[in-house]
Amino acid sequence: MYARIKLRDTVRVPPAKIGEKLEETIESLLWEQFEGRLDREYGMIIGIESIEEIGEGRIIEGDGAIYFDVVFNAICFKPNLQEVVEGEVVEVVEFGCFVSIGPFDALLHTSQITDDYMVFDEKNKRLVGKETKKAITEGDLVRSRIVSLSLKEREPEKSRIGLTMRQPWLGALKWLEEEIAKLRGEKVG
Repeated sequence: MYARIKLRDTVRVPPAKIGEKLEETIESLLWEQFEGRLDREYGMIIGIESIEEIGEGRIIEGDGAIYFDVVFNAICFKPNLQEVVEGEVVEVVEFGCFVSIGPFDALLHTSQITDDYMVFDEKNKRLVGKETKKAITEGDLVRSRIVSLSLKEREPEKSRIGLTMRQPWLGALKWLEEEIAKLRGEKVG
């Protein structure tokens, strides 16, 4: 899911930035260039952690900028199929809820929440099990499994992630705590 990766790239320092502190300038330019970038191999780059090496600058004729080869460490988030993730419910709608996992919002469809039929309570913005009365609302923490994944490099905002909680030990964390208490013979409620 989260990983630290080492990357190499060439950074163009424009003429207006020449004369400023080199490492700070390059770090700022790396953040601009890479933060939020989606790559099929690495996933979403969250941020630049550190710069390991800055090579000698090169000047290209006709361009007033200086080009530096840079080796740096970045933090990335790459969701994987069948991975178990925890996240917060950020929106509840008629057809399911959206769960924030890292920099992405994933869809948890009503058919994938429980074996019970889920009914949308529009007034309270929650989904409620018809028989079990288990409810899921905004702000709930959930544990789920990634069952579908479509990452779009060119348009990260159009990436789609599908989740399920219809397996043992998946669900709203409050439901799981109740199950654990029942197994221990503790009083629930």
